[in-house]
Amino acid sequence: MSNRDPELVRRYGGQGPRYTSYPSALQFHEQVDGDDYAEVIREGNTDQRPLSLYFHIPFCNTVCYYCACNRIITANKARGEPFMDDLEREMDLHAQRVDTRRPVVQLHWGGGTPTWLDDAQITELMFLTGRRFRLLEEGGDYAIEIDPRTVDDGRLGLLRGIGFNRVSLGVQDLDPRVQKAVNRIQPEAMIRDRVQEIRDHEYHSLSMDLILGLPCQSEGSLALTLEKIIALGPDRLSLFNYAHLPERFKVQRQINDDALPSPEEKLRMQIRAARMLEEAGYIHVGMDHFAQPDDELARAQRAGTLHRNFQGYTLHGEADLIAMGPSAISQLGDLYAQNHKDLQDWGDALRTGQLPFERGYRLSRDDRIRRDLIIRLLCDMEIDIPAFEDRWGLHFEQYFAAECPRLDELAREGLLHINEHGFRLTETGRTFARAVAMVFDRYLSAAETNRRFSRIL
Repeated sequence: MSNRDPELVRRYGGQGPRYTSYPSALQFHEQVDGDDYAEVIREGNTDQRPLSLYFHIPFCNTVCYYCACNRIITANKARGEPFMDDLEREMDLHAQRVDTRRPVVQLHWGGGTPTWLDDAQITELMFLTGRRFRLLEEGGDYAIEIDPRTVDDGRLGLLRGIGFNRVSLGVQDLDPRVQKAVNRIQPEAMIRDRVQEIRDHEYHSLSMDLILGLPCQSEGSLALTLEKIIALGPDRLSLFNYAHLPERFKVQRQINDDALPSPEEKLRMQIRAARMLEEAGYIHVGMDHFAQPDDELARAQRAGTLHRNFQGYTLHGEADLIAMGPSAISQLGDLYAQNHKDLQDWGDALRTGQLPFERGYRLSRDDRIRRDLIIRLLCDMEIDIPAFEDRWGLHFEQYFAAECPRLDELAREGLLHINEHGFRLTETGRTFARAVAMVFDRYLSAAETNRRFSRIL
């Protein structure tokens, strides 16, 4: 670690949005309603845009102390039946409005723990989805997030048989001390078994989720975990930065602040992790994502077609995202619409025949311009200014007159390289990509940023 790195952490490692959307969810308001939704649905039907479906299954058997997801901790499986009934009602409300000739190119189950549902409910949910939407037998990108403690070989075979072809396996860390500190015990042998079973059932892709910055982690301990993960050869790997916000998420108060690595240690961890993965042949797709060179994410980045939305990096930026379940966020054209977070409120709306929207946001032209710039920066790691000007019919230096001096400053700091075609992130700049994107975010205020967002490092 150079003498300059702690200063970069101080200047650019503070709080900031993750930019799964722009504007961030902090700008959502309650004035978005069914009329807005109906308008963008009609536009999508007319244009025959493909569909992406997301189902949020909020239940978990046990609590992980790092978790900031909208989840319900319960072992009471009886709660699954009324949830399934409400989810079917929500599918009906969407299917009544959507031209179901539109193909579902992407399907994703997240949570919570989707495999909290039993085998019959899992099968039923896929069946009900197929009755209402045009699922594809081939060519769809159908993924499910899996807690390795909730599946075995038979269950993975069932999931493959009903149509899932991608798995996202929640690993987080292999160090027993770290697992104990976050209340997620899953032995290394269990992970190896799940990986072999996933391979045996011929899933198209295996992604693993790790978390950087957990209690008891260090540069050395994370390196040992990564050595073992690299040996297992996942197609994709996400190395998420732990967001410690105990004032917002009560469960995180179970974590001892003194056991957390410092921002400087996290930077060392991130640099070493990126180096290890790249030496192993992985491509740094963007921010916290890595992929094998022949993986579709890596190919999409090379082609300039990679996109980013509420599921993170995706191949399907052209699709309308319809999200179902409590707290789920849909993205259709220029509209974001978030469901009620509370399970009861979500279900109550559905049982009265209403789409369960709590809040949302309709983008202006300026929002769309800035969203495009931020997404392309975080996906391509560079901005081609002439192409951007042609796409939006504007003069970059005039439109972003207030922001351009900041780009010069970032270049002097070594985060950007400015050339005749635009600018690109340096290797150091990739570590602080969120901070660079924040330059173009017109909604940020210092007070709001420090209060509501997670740290970059």
